[in-house]
Parts: sequence; C-alpha cells; structure tokens
Amino acid sequence: MFVLMDVEMPIELSRHMAFSRAQWATLRASTPLTLSDGDLQQLHSRNEVVSLTEVSDVYLPLSRLLNLHVAAARTLVRVKDAFLGRPAGHAPYVIGIAGSVAVGKSTFARVLRALLARWPDHPQVELVTTDGFLHPNEVLQARGLMSRKGFPESYDLRRMIRFLADVKAGVRQVSAPVYSHQSYDIVPGQAQVVARPDVLIFEGLNVLQTAPSAVVASDFFDFSVYVDAAEADIEAWYIERFLLLQRTAFQQPTSFFHRYKDLEETEARRVAHDIWTRINLANLRENILPTRERARLVLRKQPDHAVTEVWLRQM
Repeated sequence: MFVLMDVEMPIELSRHMAFSRAQWATLRASTPLTLSDGDLQQLHSRNEVVSLTEVSDVYLPLSRLLNLHVAAARTLVRVKDAFLGRPAGHAPYVIGIAGSVAVGKSTFARVLRALLARWPDHPQVELVTTDGFLHPNEVLQARGLMSRKGFPESYDLRRMIRFLADVKAGVRQVSAPVYSHQSYDIVPGQAQVVARPDVLIFEGLNVLQTAPSAVVASDFFDFSVYVDAAEADIEAWYIERFLLLQRTAFQQPTSFFHRYKDLEETEARRVAHDIWTRINLANLRENILPTRERARLVLRKQPDHAVTEVWLRQM
C-alpha cells in the first residue's frame, strides 16, 4: 500500500484521489508493454513526443484499470440479459476523452487505442473525434459562428447524440462525418463507418458538457478522461504547433490557413496568440475546464508534456 500524494487539489476535484506519477506507475502491476518506439513514432504528433517511459508509467496502469472495467461491464450486460431472458447482447464500452485545444488529446487517444487493441483478447477498438460533428462552414457562416468554432453551439449535437446512441445500442454499422483539418471543413460525401466495436474512444473538446433537461454525450460513456495542463503551457504548445503548421500544412494552397504561410515569426506568434486568446482560451474557460471534475480520470501535464499527476474519481 502507499499513501496518496499530498497536493493542493482544485476544490472541484476533491472527489478524486490524487496520485503522483511514481505512485500511479506502480499500479501497472504486470501489464505488458506491447508498443515499440517505432509504434510511437506513428502515433504521436510532430510537436509532442511520447516516450516508452511515459507509456509504461501512465498509459499501462490506465490500460489495466480499463481492462478491469470492461470485464466488469461485460459481466453486467450478461447479468441483465439473463434477467430479461434474452440472448446475450453486444454493448460497446465507450471512453470519452476531453480537454483543451493543443493539450494533446489526439496523441493520447491514438496511443490508448493502440494499447487497448493489443489486449490478449484483441478487441476491436475504434477512435472517433467530435470534429466530424461540427456544422459545415457554410452553416457556421450563415449563423455567424465561424469565430465560435469548437464552442458547443458549433456542433450538430443531435447528430452526435444519435451516433453515440446507435453505437451503444449495438447497431451493426454507424457512420460519422469526416472532418478535414486541411480545408477546415466537413468533407462532403465521406464518412467513417463504425461496425459494432468492442471499445469506442470518443475524443473532443466538449464531450463532458452538460445541458439542462437534455441527453448529452457523456450519458453514453462508461469511462472518461480529461487531459489537463496549465493555461500558459497549453498556449505555448498551441503557438508552437501553429508555427510548425505554418512551415508545413499552411504552405498547401488547399489549406484554409494558407494566408498565413509567409508571416514573419514575430507576426505569426502574434496571430497565434490572438487566435488562442479570442477563441481557444475563451472556450477553455467557459466550456471545457468546467467539465473537468466530471471526468473519471484527470491527467495533469507539465511544460514538457509529461504527465506528473493523476486524479482518479472515487465517487
């Protein structure tokens, strides 16, 4: 046994148990490391490197916890079906991943998916992001919401809820729209088909958002993770990513942000800071951060992207 770390937790996280990275790492037990450096090279973002040490210390204990949760959930499904006198059903286990723009949700989701898919029973694990459920730019422009992209009102919430409800109900094939970060818009005529997965990872900014007297995305989650960091660190990562994209993706004529391709670094940093402050920081403070206490697990990062604290909700 060990003593939980003595940290000054935000008051809204008082229902969570706090672990240092070292304490959390011991909970890996005998969970095997099934990823290589080569695997990670294919999974992490260009401006966020994930090491095998990070996987061992942070991801593997979480993989073990989720394995136990999934096994328990499957048992409950069998119990309910037996009670109702019907054949055993197929209820996918749904994991929600929330957090700010540029905090590293996408990398975290991809690495987690790879680990879960390598469990001994080789489950089918699908990853879907909420970007596909944004309204098309044409709709956002008509509603005056282009500068509110990523805020709750910019999403087709009905379509998102219908997708999650169908997946959770075990519908044989469910389609999600596809979003292009290059064109900054929904791709017409394309869809991601999800065919009765064992585990679905659903990643996005506002997946833990609540609404009065309405069904919300988190109603369909069996587990949820919030990726957290200090505002100043996330802003630094956002600007770093913007400068990287300016040298790469923005150079493509089809890029929505092609107009920024030739900015001098000082001006590029100013533009990135302005976008961060007006849109992403505002969304973080108004809509995303207030949902943190609803997560079952919170991962707290330090400036080098490494997770140093883990908060596990106990009720």
